[in-house]
Amino acid sequence: MKEHDHGGSHRHRGGPDHAHAGDGADHDHDHAGELRRTPVDRLRVALILTSAFLLIEVVAGVYARSLALLSDAIHMLTDAVALALALFAQRVAQRPRTATHTYGSRRVEILAAFVNGVLLGISSLWIAVEAARRWHNPPDVRGGVLLAVALAGLAVNLLSAWVLIRGRGGHNVNTRAALAHVLADAAGSVGAIIAGVAVRYGGWHRADPAISLVLAALILWGAWGLIDGTARVLMEGAPTDVDVTALETTIRGTTGVSALHDLHVWTVAEGFPVVTVHVVLDGEHHGTDVARDVCRRIAEAHSIDHVTVQVEAPQANIVPLARIARRGR
Repeated sequence: MKEHDHGGSHRHRGGPDHAHAGDGADHDHDHAGELRRTPVDRLRVALILTSAFLLIEVVAGVYARSLALLSDAIHMLTDAVALALALFAQRVAQRPRTATHTYGSRRVEILAAFVNGVLLGISSLWIAVEAARRWHNPPDVRGGVLLAVALAGLAVNLLSAWVLIRGRGGHNVNTRAALAHVLADAAGSVGAIIAGVAVRYGGWHRADPAISLVLAALILWGAWGLIDGTARVLMEGAPTDVDVTALETTIRGTTGVSALHDLHVWTVAEGFPVVTVHVVLDGEHHGTDVARDVCRRIAEAHSIDHVTVQVEAPQANIVPLARIARRGR
């Protein structure tokens, strides 16, 4: 059994209590007329724009018998739900840590982004199925209505994207997930415009389901990116920008470290990587100094500030339990 030097070191400069970009505390305005800048405010404005145009697109899609418009309307509904989830998650993520949630609620951001990706994937599959059905039996699409509403939809989506991008309040996984939704929907509007031109001026009604099928593939691709990235965080995978092998080399190269084990690297939320490790001392250096140096070197080489180091006594100083038992006789 190992005897542990119970000294350890914990370095944390950017944990859950640091100021969030969406705290809403920055009230200074650089110039009049600038749109709200915090992530929460940008998400709110994008949600209002998306929801306001949603009903118009549904009515127009039914009237024009256009799958492209209906697909875009369903996608905008997904956007509205996604933006509402992101807005809720952003609010929850600002809550301070508690005795039962010692990391705070920042992981809610990842959960919301994961749900966003799933919703995107489901909507893309529905569009693909409906597009295949309409390809074999194309309806008489009203190309003029399709074209006009698609142009308006593109304008709304681009305005929402501009709102999400603009400002200095920071961008996190939720604002980027929301932006991915809006940009994918903008691509849907472009596709609907192309379909509208083909139907209105070329008389090719199959352009509507054909464009819808292409858009379904693009939406599914974006959904997979969101699901893959957030699932890695939820499964406690190592951050993609952290080379674990190089991290281990950094720790082993610290003066006073003879060995290490139980190295864990994961992400609590975006921008909050965490490292824990057990290091075995070489017997010539103090455990507190070694732990501090490990934390410092990791911060300098890998830009990770939340590091917990447990130091253990040198292997040579460990006395087996059997020998201790014999001495006690």
